[in-house]
Amino acid sequence: MLVAQLWYNEWVFSCSCIKNVPIVCRCAFAASLFCFVEFFLYTSSYIHYLIIITVMKINPIENRFIYFIISGVIFTLSLWVILFWNLNLWIDMTGGTQLEFSYSDYTYDLAQIQTEAETLADHRNIWESVINSVSSYKITGEDIFIIEAGFNKNINEKDLEMHKVAFRDEMETNLKEFWNITLSRYTNIGASFGDYIKQTAKLTLFLAIVAIAIYIAYAFSGAAVGISSLSFAGITIVTLFHDVVISSGLYIFASWFFPQFQIDTFFITALLTILGYSINDTIVIFDRIRSNLMSFGWKWKNIKEIIELSISESLTRSIYTSLTLAFVLLCILLLGPDSISGFTLTMLFGTIVGTFSSIFIASPLLYEFHKHATLSEYIKREELSEEDKMVV
Repeated sequence: MLVAQLWYNEWVFSCSCIKNVPIVCRCAFAASLFCFVEFFLYTSSYIHYLIIITVMKINPIENRFIYFIISGVIFTLSLWVILFWNLNLWIDMTGGTQLEFSYSDYTYDLAQIQTEAETLADHRNIWESVINSVSSYKITGEDIFIIEAGFNKNINEKDLEMHKVAFRDEMETNLKEFWNITLSRYTNIGASFGDYIKQTAKLTLFLAIVAIAIYIAYAFSGAAVGISSLSFAGITIVTLFHDVVISSGLYIFASWFFPQFQIDTFFITALLTILGYSINDTIVIFDRIRSNLMSFGWKWKNIKEIIELSISESLTRSIYTSLTLAFVLLCILLLGPDSISGFTLTMLFGTIVGTFSSIFIASPLLYEFHKHATLSEYIKREELSEEDKMVV
C-alpha cells in the first residue's frame, strides 16, 4: 500500500506539470509505471493462474480451426489492402523533396506552414498531377522544422526537376513573408532511389525469413523420433509471413484514417524488427515443446497433451513480455516524437499479432501436422569419441 501511494503521488505531481517535462522524461516515467504494474501482475499468483485458466478454457488446440479461420480472414483482408489500396508512401519510396528550415524565434505556426504547403501543392496541381502529398513536422529538441513533398514519378525527369526547384523556391519565399527562417538543407530524392528501396526491402524480408527457417530446422533437429525439424521450420515461415502481412495491413488501414502514418524506411525497419520479436516468442513455445517431447514423449505417446502442457508452461511469460513491450510502445506512440510514430505503431501491431500467432497459430499447426505421429524414446545425438576429436 505504501508503494502504491508513493506511485500515486508521483503520478499526480507529474500530471500537474507534464507540459513542462521533456518528451523523453514523460515516456520514461510512463514506461516505468507500466513496468511496475507488470511486475505486480507477474508476482500475483492469482492473476498468474487466472491467465492460464482463461487461455486453457479457450483451448488453442481443441479450437484451432476457429483461430485458423479468424486468422485467415484477417490475413486475406490485409493482403487485399496491401495489393489493391493506394499506399501512403513517403518520399523515400516515391521520390520527392525535403526542405529543412531553421529558425531563431518560436513565433511560427506549424499548422499555418502545413496550410501554405498544401495551397502551393494545389496550385501546381491545377493542370496536371504533380505533387502527391505534402507534410510538415517539427524536429524535437532542435530549432528545425521539415517540409516534405512527394512528386508524381510519371512526369518526365526534366519537368520533374523543374517542378521540384519551383516548389522549393516558392515555399521559401512564402514562408519568409511571415517568419524569420532559413532554408538550411534541401534534399532531392529521385524516383529510381525509391524503386531501389522497395526492391531491397522485399529481398531483405525474404532472406530474413528463409535464414530464420534454416536455423530453426537445424536447431530443432532430433527433437523426437517421429517429429521432423522441417515442420518447425515450415511453421516458422508461415507464422512470420502471417505476422508481417497482417501487421502491414493494419498499418496501411490506419494510414488511411491518419495520413501521418506513411510507408517509409522506418516502416521497413519495423517489419524486420517484428520478424526478430515474433520468432523469439515462437521459439520459446517450440523449445518448451521440444523439451517436453524429450522428457515425456516416450511415456505419454500423446502429442496433444505435450503441446498443451508446453503452452501452459510458457504462456504467462509470453503474455507478460508482450504486454510490457506493448505498454512501452504505446507510451512512445502517444508521447514520443512524430518522426518515429509510424515505426512505433507498426511495432505495436506486430507485437500483438506475433503473440497471437505464437500461441494460437504456430502450436496448433504443429499439432495438426503431427497429430497421428508415433512418438518413441528420444535418442541423443551420437557424440564423437576422444580420438575423433583429436586434430592431427
